[in-house]
Amino acid sequence: MTPSSGVSLVAAVECANTLGEGVVWDDRSNAALWTDIEGRTLYRTVFPFQLVERFSTPERIGSFGLLSGRSDQLVVAFESGFALFAFESGAARWIDRPPLPSHARFNDGRVDRNGTFWAGAMIEDPALRETHTTALYRLCNGRRADKVIGGIRISNSLCWSPDGTIMYFADTPRQAIWAFDMIDGAPKNRRVFVETPAGAYPDGSTIDADGCLWNAQWGAGRVVRYTPDGRVDAIIETPAPNVTCVAFGGPSLQLILVTSARAELDDNALAKAPMSGNLFVYESPFRGLQESRCALAGFETGAGAPG
Repeated sequence: MTPSSGVSLVAAVECANTLGEGVVWDDRSNAALWTDIEGRTLYRTVFPFQLVERFSTPERIGSFGLLSGRSDQLVVAFESGFALFAFESGAARWIDRPPLPSHARFNDGRVDRNGTFWAGAMIEDPALRETHTTALYRLCNGRRADKVIGGIRISNSLCWSPDGTIMYFADTPRQAIWAFDMIDGAPKNRRVFVETPAGAYPDGSTIDADGCLWNAQWGAGRVVRYTPDGRVDAIIETPAPNVTCVAFGGPSLQLILVTSARAELDDNALAKAPMSGNLFVYESPFRGLQESRCALAGFETGAGAPG
């Protein structure tokens, strides 16, 4: 398949995010949600994306997932830990705050095929990434965040195969996406799935209905589709060099949604890529999967709602 074959940019949702991230499609409300991490703002836009709503957040949001029993709340990895977040009221109910180094925050996360929310942390100061590491965590039904994989500098690319038997995950500075076998709910048998070329850093990923992985590549201004055997199948060249996350959305799950950032771009770079920080919407011949929803016993009821 030729690069970008059958894919076309149909909209750029103007939001000028400093660090747009974590886009998720909510099929119940027919809406895309994403976060500007550094702007401490959650965004929502309902198809066909004419109006953009903004919700302030009590901390920076690294990532979030949909809940199985509620549409007015999200399970969130805030910078310091896991919580439920009622975004319209701004109320948060903390679930667990595992100890992180003072120079770390939570970053990329996703709900797996079994309804469990995972999120990994990152070392924020680039000067410390050679000597300091953090980890990937899994939020258990016991409302405890367990450390699953250590030695991580920047957690990214978390997603699962359609049947949930393979987990994909990246430590961005290593410029590789790993694959793991999911055995008894835990990732095992780590191997390199793909390595990215110079200047292309693996950021957020998603899986389509064919089991192919789509990865947004920071610094390279592109989204790449990899087949299950790691072969490059399609490339979307984007109007922003720092793309951060990708998801499928729209009524038929054939729109590709891509977040981007203005962070780390100087005035000259922004003049060359003025659309940086927006949400890009592409029509495609590809189809995504419905976003998995997190099941947290006791939190789907009013008694468990944030207060």
